[in-house]
Amino acid sequence: MSTFDTARLDAALRGTIFHGKLHHFATVDSTNTRALADAQVGAEAGQVYLADEQTAGRGRGGHSWHSEPDRGLYLTVLVRPTIKGNEALKLSLATGIAAADAIHAVTGRSIDLRWPNDLVIAEDHGPSRKCGGVLTESALTPDGSLRHAAIGIGINLNQAEFPPDLSEAATSLKRAWGHTVSREDLAITLLLALHTELEYPDTTLYDRFEQRSTWARGKHVRVAEDEGYTGTTAGLTSDGLLRVQCDDGETRIVRHGGVREL
Repeated sequence: MSTFDTARLDAALRGTIFHGKLHHFATVDSTNTRALADAQVGAEAGQVYLADEQTAGRGRGGHSWHSEPDRGLYLTVLVRPTIKGNEALKLSLATGIAAADAIHAVTGRSIDLRWPNDLVIAEDHGPSRKCGGVLTESALTPDGSLRHAAIGIGINLNQAEFPPDLSEAATSLKRAWGHTVSREDLAITLLLALHTELEYPDTTLYDRFEQRSTWARGKHVRVAEDEGYTGTTAGLTSDGLLRVQCDDGETRIVRHGGVREL
């Protein structure tokens, strides 16, 4: 039986685009899958799909997302913004900022943002570890505008251990900082922050992302696309893409992620 207090969450969302539109599942294949299915049959914007467990959660690039029951925050919001399809990156970056703000508000601790969609925690010794991520999946109209988008957010909250293939790369807020995090508290704070980002977009989004991310500038990285290359991150472009000054002196633009620290 789920212990998630959905009534408390919905009450806290009064006055937002999400109020009265909460769909809670004890177990679901993927919250993004459910959101996209509802979008196809005309569901209005602001639907929230929240699961205690996902059996087929996914991340960017076709990777699976480990969703241990009741130990993380697994949710998707359905949006219908009036933007072009090539502007959808804004949704992922804005959601990352909202997640970072929410985590700081609830825990008093700060996470880092790895372009374009990863939430990471810097370890005292060793590389950063991923504690969450954003997956935005969308459909376009014939003229190239965004018809709808499902913004999926997964955050590892209270996991103590991870499968062997994830143990070196993943962490949770509790594992990193030693304190249990309330799923309800974080869901409320995150959705309130996300409401502001979505309903009141501004021109400072890319600047704010750079300010919140140590990965956006000055990080020596390896990029997986274009057969792989290394260089130093050099900020975001006017389209929100990542600029990298390559070790050979060439400047390249990263379009699809796959950025890892060296």
